[in-house]
Formats: sequence, structure tokens, C-alpha cells
Amino acid sequence: MSTTASPPKLGMHAPHHQQRGLPVLLTFDSDSAARTMLSRVQRFRRSSFESLAEIPSDVVRILVTASEKLLTEHLDEMRSTQLRIIAISEHKFKDPRTDGVVYGYVMPNTPTELLERMVDNAVDHIHLLATRSEVNERLAFATREIHDLNQIGAALSAERDTGKLLEMILTKSREITRADAGSLYLVEEAETEPDAKAPAHKRLRFKLAQNDSVTVPFRETTMEINKKSIAGYVAQTGQPVNIEDAYHLPEEVPYSINRRFDEDSGYRTKSILAVPMKNQKNEVVGVVQLINCKRDFTAKLKTIGSVGEHVTPFSTRQQEIVASLASQAAVAYENSQLYEAIQRLFEGFVKAAVTAIESRDPTTSGHSFRVANLTVGLAEVVDKLEAGPYANVKFTRAAMKEIRYASLLHDFGKVGVREEVLVKAKKLYPAQLDVIRERFDFVKRSLETTSLRSRLDYILERGRDEYGQKLGDFDAELARQLKEMDDWFVTILKSNEPTVLAEGSFEALLEISSQKYHDYNRKEQTLLNQDEVRLLSIRKGSLDDAERLQIESHVVHTFNFLQQIPWTKEIRSIPEIARGHHEKLNGKGYPYKLNAAEIPVQTRMMTISDIFDALSAADRPYKKAVSLERALDILGFAVKDGELDPTLFQLFLDAKVYEKWKVEPFPY
Repeated sequence: MSTTASPPKLGMHAPHHQQRGLPVLLTFDSDSAARTMLSRVQRFRRSSFESLAEIPSDVVRILVTASEKLLTEHLDEMRSTQLRIIAISEHKFKDPRTDGVVYGYVMPNTPTELLERMVDNAVDHIHLLATRSEVNERLAFATREIHDLNQIGAALSAERDTGKLLEMILTKSREITRADAGSLYLVEEAETEPDAKAPAHKRLRFKLAQNDSVTVPFRETTMEINKKSIAGYVAQTGQPVNIEDAYHLPEEVPYSINRRFDEDSGYRTKSILAVPMKNQKNEVVGVVQLINCKRDFTAKLKTIGSVGEHVTPFSTRQQEIVASLASQAAVAYENSQLYEAIQRLFEGFVKAAVTAIESRDPTTSGHSFRVANLTVGLAEVVDKLEAGPYANVKFTRAAMKEIRYASLLHDFGKVGVREEVLVKAKKLYPAQLDVIRERFDFVKRSLETTSLRSRLDYILERGRDEYGQKLGDFDAELARQLKEMDDWFVTILKSNEPTVLAEGSFEALLEISSQKYHDYNRKEQTLLNQDEVRLLSIRKGSLDDAERLQIESHVVHTFNFLQQIPWTKEIRSIPEIARGHHEKLNGKGYPYKLNAAEIPVQTRMMTISDIFDALSAADRPYKKAVSLERALDILGFAVKDGELDPTLFQLFLDAKVYEKWKVEPFPY
């Protein structure tokens, strides 16, 4: 009920309850003093205490009583927020409980003006407390909104995947406005012919659609940016659109809606809110369009009736919130685009770097990419383990990317190794073998010359007839000497071939090196010098100790190079992972002689992959490719020798990771 207004008394301002029209009811008990006092107050409606329970809870009630007993008997009821007690008494009530519920005391002979003032103050007190509660509630709601927006903003900023980011933008916009459905559009440059002279123009791409009530047969499409559609209007003008009923648009608006989806699906599009996504330059980069604001976000709009029951217009506050969210979304979207561009740029750099490495040794082409495939494949197996020593090892997407980059760049330091050492195919350099070949040719010619001289001397001394009888012996001896030279050279050629494992016996080289001949200056020389014997006696591979140190230095070069790159926090361990790919668990690797505890699991996986590819790759000048079975056997020997991780190698075998050897690169 409304109050009956009357002029304010004693020169006071009109009370709040009069200004706001709050219903006020004066209630009295059966006490004659209270009834008599209330009879003097005419501008409020009055009722007896017995009818108090029948009065609606939103009515402001003022109880005037002289009975402390009444308050004691109904103490719980007296604590209502919409009730104030004015006690008629010359002193405070003795019971602190009843005294605690009394708003104020008045004397029995209190003038009417003061009594009315007391009532006004009591009503104002109720109103002020209610106002404060309402303000606090609004403040708490606004605080929650700000908190939610901050959390959403942080989540948007953290998401690097553009697809997931767009899903999050639309989902959060719908959640915060209780929208049943929504669409997201992106502004993009329209493609033009390469030789087209006209400047590129922008268009709108229908990128995403969501609907909680019906299935949306979505496919990406593009549309011109103009005012004929709601999204196009917002994209062109940069102004939001808030529609109460999409089927009853004002005549003056240039846009319309296509009802075909509603007709096909039985849906009813009613309230619409479309806001622009503006970047920091105030440019529109997209449009968020929300459909059907619901009183209850969980409600499903399966029928036209449910739309009428649950759907309300989007409020101005919701529009402001979504506009704020859309601005954050625009910045996050552009950041994600920039991040992807940087990723593509870095990927290009990595590929260029790997190509530069492998161009110095074309026979190893593809090695780094295959090692990356194998290592990431093994990491995926480890990530899924639920038992064993690596059950607690998990790799995030960033960690997988870290493994891939480290694997791709693990050999980058080879750019600092002399090319002749890097591509050395045999134990001897080609020029060294040429020198030995020429030496043997010279010695063979010398043997032929010596044989001719001996024949001439024999003829001159014994005559032609006896020489004829001896001719066969001369030929046989020369043939024997030449064959011996050829056999020795074949031994040199065989010794010059590198082996995968340490093997070979080189006593024959010592015999060859002990053979003497005279050079052009008649100075005595050996068929093989000590340096040549040393190189030909290399038991494994094609490198001597000095050359191997040069090759091994590529790890240090790689580490030093990778340390110069300002990696992001999520992939900053790349240098540490890459530097240990030639280390062994038994501490016999190079170049740092790390022990097992110092070698990360990522590096252990890469080492297995690196050795497998080196063994299984196509023929190289310094070695023949071995079969798959042979490569795995050799890796098994390395495990037994304590060089490789037995658990990881067993996973490499059991999961057949080696089958990922030549597949397309992993998408990390």
C-alpha cells in the first residue's frame, strides 16, 4: 500500500519513504497507552498486532508498544528487517534481548510531532539499510563482473591457438550474457588476382557458430561488408546493434535478418546483440553476434513457447560488458595472429638453418628432420605411460615443441667444422690416396725400368741365345713384383674403408710400410709413411683423433649458438637438450663426459633417434646403410654397454617408433 502524503513537520524535509512512496503500516498492541498515542497520528495506515502476520513482508511496519512482555513472547518476529519497534516507556527495558530489538523509546506524553518524527526516522532507517544492502549487492555483482572479465581477459591472452581462441571468445560472450546462441565473424583482406590493379578490399568471414538448443549446420562463408546484414552493419560502422525482437525491426534500419535458418530448424531468433571487436587502433577486426538472452542460461529453446517464456532483451549493461570483452578479444586475436606469424617466421628460420647445415653435406640430407620425427614420436609414447620409471614424465604441447626444435637444430654447430673433415668419406683424404696411387705407379714403372735394364745387361753379357732361354724368368719375376704391388694397393684400398664397429687387423700395413724404393732423387723412401699408416689403421669410422675432436666440437658450437637465441620461457631448455645428444649414460660420451643424472630424458630420446638414423639412413660416402634389424641390434649393444637408456630403447622397440622414421613432420 502507498503512504498517505502530508506536509513535513517541524520544518524537516519529507522523509525517504514519502519521497519513494514506500508502504508503511503503524501497528499497535492491545495496550491502551499505545492505542491512545497512535490515535493522534493520522497520516499512516494502522492495524492491530493480531493482524501483523497477515501483512506482506515487503510492507514497512512500525510497532508501537508499552509491553515488554509482548516483545519477549514474539522476540524472533521482532527481528524482521522490515519492522521497527518504538517502545512507550520512561526507562529502558530490563531484558537486554528486548532492549536490543527496540529502535527507540518515547515518553507516554510525547507530542504528536515528535512521535511522527520518530516514525519517519524508523522508516528511513529501514529504507537506508535496504538501500545499503542493495548497493552492496550491486557492488558485489559489479566486482564479480570485473573479476570474471579479468579472468576471461587473462585466459584470452594466454591462448595461442587461434581456433581455440575464437571458440573461447564466443563461448565466454554467451556465458556472460546468458545468450542461447551466437556467431563470430572476422574481417579479412579479400584475395585479388596477382596482376590486379585495384586495391585489395575487405570482406567478412562467417567463422564460427554456436547454439545450445538446436544443431547448427555450420560451414564457413564470406560476405561483403555492407549495411544489409547486422554483422556487416556493425563491421562497417563500428557501432553495436541491440535488437529486442528480430522479427519486428524498426523501419528506418538498413539491415534485415535471414529467417531461413529459423524456418528450417524451427528455431525463433528474437533478441540480438552484435558488437564490434576493435583493436588498439580502433579498427574493427571482427563481430560478435549473440542471440536470445535467457533468464536461465541452462534453459533450452526447443519451442516457440519456450522462447516467449525464457528470452529477454539484452540489457544496456550486458551490451557494455560484451563490448569490453570484445575489445579484449580483438587484442587477443591480433596477438594470436602475430604469434602465429612469429611462429611461421621462426619455423622458416629453423628450416633454413637445417638446410644450411645439410647443404654442406648433401649425403646427410633429411637427417635432422628424421631425428625430430623419431624423438617426438618417442616422447609421445613416454607421455602416455602409466607405469615404469617415466610414468610421471608428461610433455605439454610447448614441451613437444621444445623437443622438436632441439632435435632439428642439434647439428647446427657443424657449420663451424671444416668441410673436408665434415664430409670425409674414407680414412684418407682423396688427395692423400692420389699421392699413394701415384707413388705405386712410380714404383711399378721403376720395377719395369729395372727389369729392362737387367735384361739388357744379361743380353750384353750372355748373348741373345741365352737371354732367350732366360726370358720367361725375367717376365715371371716382373709379373710377380707388379702383382705384389697391386695386392698391396688393394690392401690399402680395403684398409681405407671405414667400418661402423671397431674392427680390422692392420699388420699388412706395417709390412707394406717397411718396403723401400728410390724416388726421383735416388733417395730411399718407404711405400707408406707413418702418417698414412696411422690413418689407414683407424679401427672405427674414418676420422683420426684430431679430426674426431673437430667433429665433436660441433656440439659445443651448437650449444653456444643456441644459447645466443632469446628463447621464450616455455622452450628455454632447447640448448640444454641439444648439447647432450652425443653423451652416454656411462659417462663415455662427448664433449662434456656427462653422467646419466646430468642427461635430460629429452636428450636420451634424441640420442637413440640420432644413432638409429645415422645407421639406417641411405648410403653415405663413409659408410653403407645397415638394415633395420642390424641398426636395432647395434643400438641393443649400446644399451648393454651402458651407453643408452634401456627403458627408452625398449619403448622405441615396443611402440615401433622407428616406423615414424620418414613420415611427415609432427605438428608441434
